[in-house]
Amino acid sequence: MTASARFAPAACHRLIVKIGSALLVDPTGKVRRDWLKSVVADVAARVSTGQQIAIVSSGAIALGARRLGLPKGGRASLEDAQAAAATGQIALSHCWAELLADVGLTAAQILVTLDDLEDRRRYLNASSTLDRLLALGVVPVINENDSVATEEIRFGDNDRLAARIAQAAGAQGVILLSDVDGLYTANPGTDPTATLIPEVTRIDARIRAMADGGSASGMGSGGMVSKLEAARIAQSAGAHLAIVSGKQDRPLTAFADGGRSTVFVASGRASARKAWLAGRLTAKGRIHVDAGAAHALEQGRSLLAAGAVSVDGRFARGDVVEIAGPDGTLLARGLSEYDAADAARIVGRRSDALADLLGYAPRAAMVHRDHLVML
Repeated sequence: MTASARFAPAACHRLIVKIGSALLVDPTGKVRRDWLKSVVADVAARVSTGQQIAIVSSGAIALGARRLGLPKGGRASLEDAQAAAATGQIALSHCWAELLADVGLTAAQILVTLDDLEDRRRYLNASSTLDRLLALGVVPVINENDSVATEEIRFGDNDRLAARIAQAAGAQGVILLSDVDGLYTANPGTDPTATLIPEVTRIDARIRAMADGGSASGMGSGGMVSKLEAARIAQSAGAHLAIVSGKQDRPLTAFADGGRSTVFVASGRASARKAWLAGRLTAKGRIHVDAGAAHALEQGRSLLAAGAVSVDGRFARGDVVEIAGPDGTLLARGLSEYDAADAARIVGRRSDALADLLGYAPRAAMVHRDHLVML
């Protein structure tokens, strides 16, 4: 199967398309309306074949900053960014609604915060809303609610938001329209030997090193790092993700016609709960484990107290915790069977000693394999 075929309507019933500020807004703070019309034409063409599409759109802060005359694109302070977002979001949503209406499509606006997708109940509510809108043929336009988000509780970029929306919507594909056409072996702006990687099946240390080395031309290393994290989240939910250049008109058509890209191929779909766990960006605590426990986790086993070394954070039973290996590498994420105080009391202890330590019958594991996902 060709790269673009994975995202064609026949193979991808639901598609998430993310558009960054650099593509949507010009340097003066105005919407690149003609370019956006071409994207909407692409969306309409796909919807007419039966594909359901949701759009994750940046641009609110940039648009609002221009209208308010704020310095540094509205990012001089958190207060400026929130004010710019509140002002710009109206203009952004109006533009999308108008252009989509011109091609016979109905737009819906959804603004989310990090907590909306980290909290399981709110995540399920968002999932239901997306499912109903898409089934009705509506094109949801989604953005982070930057007018209320703070640095401590926000996605920080719409790449990861797009991947999380794909999980919530049950999408089979995510396309990140960017100012680069994919992941390179090195920074193509400074290294003439840099080559595009057309397909990635596993995000390992070698792939991460390419992003850390600044392969994201024009974006800095952080931009590509966030895209790799988005790809990991999408893959965990069974969705393919493509990094595609949006610099030309009709970028989705150009991609479908064989345009350059990097596609992160998903191998399979995890259960809904495990996909949600894998895609989370926050955790209440962390459990450090020894090499034996790390190996057992890789074999699909539960985390037992005997393999735990130490516990960090404040968490209750049922909260999400991270599991880190001996070198500090994040191995897994799951739901703790104990609160932090009891978990700290039983680390390193054998199962037959736990009842005396706790004063009650111990649970089968610190983190059971049914509520655990490897990262």
